[in-house]
Amino acid sequence: MDWWQNLLLAVVGIFAGMLNVLAGGGSLIVMPTMVFLGIPGAVANGTLRIAILGQNLTAIAGFRHKGFSDFRLSFSLALCALPGAFLGAFLGSKLNNVWFNRVLAVVMLGVLVSMILGKRKKKPKQTVSENTTTAESESNSESSIIQNPNSLAGHLLMVLAGFYGGFIQAGIGFILIGIMNGVMKIDLLRTNMHKVFIVAMYTLAAIGIFAWQGKIDWVTGFILMLGMSAGGWIGSNLAVKKGEGFIRAVLYTAIVCMSIKLLLT
Repeated sequence: MDWWQNLLLAVVGIFAGMLNVLAGGGSLIVMPTMVFLGIPGAVANGTLRIAILGQNLTAIAGFRHKGFSDFRLSFSLALCALPGAFLGAFLGSKLNNVWFNRVLAVVMLGVLVSMILGKRKKKPKQTVSENTTTAESESNSESSIIQNPNSLAGHLLMVLAGFYGGFIQAGIGFILIGIMNGVMKIDLLRTNMHKVFIVAMYTLAAIGIFAWQGKIDWVTGFILMLGMSAGGWIGSNLAVKKGEGFIRAVLYTAIVCMSIKLLLT
């Protein structure tokens, strides 16, 4: 691609990386841009995974830098997502279903409704302060898995989330938020903390599958990774500084806008 096309992709990547960390749907901005620049859809789907990996690794570092990490729970959820991701990535490298966008729009609107209703019913809970140490957060993770009656359901649903993420990736953030915030009742800040770890881990598997099928443009992927990694770092810091209210506002706006776009496509 020409220099201006690479620059455009990097800039779009910054905004997409921020949106992915704060809510989700950034890939729905990047993928049409890549297709507009002449990259075939299947290759765009695979190439995007390089940038997604860089973005989420940077976001993990950003959350940890602010004292937010719970790798034990993040790892157990990611392990559940892996089997589905392998199968989804294989099918994603082969298939292209035009109606899938409509299904995704319905899913996102369902997540929006469930989160709004859940927010009204939820009783205030004490949150861990920003000064909570990484060690304290990690030491409490095992007991939280045992005590949370919805934890098993959340882990099982991760298999389906992994399949979708491996298949097309776009909008996976909404699904993961629906599982962790809506089902497991994890607050939005920590939901995003876990989300970036889960996506990073299953994306490694997806990259292997798409590379095996020859569906990755590596140069474009690394250029896009620079932009989305910068956006991921900015997004993780905004998530910690602005708190759950800010994340919820960005999430609702992103869901509505992306759903309208998908339904009208």
